[in-house]
Amino acid sequence: MELKKVLETCLYAKNLDDSEHFYSDILELKLIRKEEGRHLFYRCGDSMLLIFNPAHTTEEQTYVNDRPVPLHGAFGSVHVAFAVDRNEFKDWKSRLERKNINVESSVKWPGGLKSIYFRDPAGNSLEIIESGMWNIEE
Repeated sequence: MELKKVLETCLYAKNLDDSEHFYSDILELKLIRKEEGRHLFYRCGDSMLLIFNPAHTTEEQTYVNDRPVPLHGAFGSVHVAFAVDRNEFKDWKSRLERKNINVESSVKWPGGLKSIYFRDPAGNSLEIIESGMWNIEE
């Protein structure tokens, strides 16, 4: 028995309007579901990126079919890395620059893969990395 993959991951942001603009317009992820003041759900490949307002998810109980979803949330910077095809990496770097997104760091990893780090409006640390890290991307 083994866990197969990470199906969803969460980031937290107090200002969901800023986050929606960033993830929809800058990163061009597809918004799947939205609840004002509570969450944004995005499709990212065959996984989901969930962005919750921690002021809601740490304080207000949510129920699904009369069952409680555990309270959760984080405050401060969280990290997520997005894999891209190697031939698209430069295009992503250029896109961020055109959109005036500050690239904090560019890293060339042992083995030659490259990544860039930047922040979303909530201060979360985001990374775009060429596919192949950990030898698990398809």
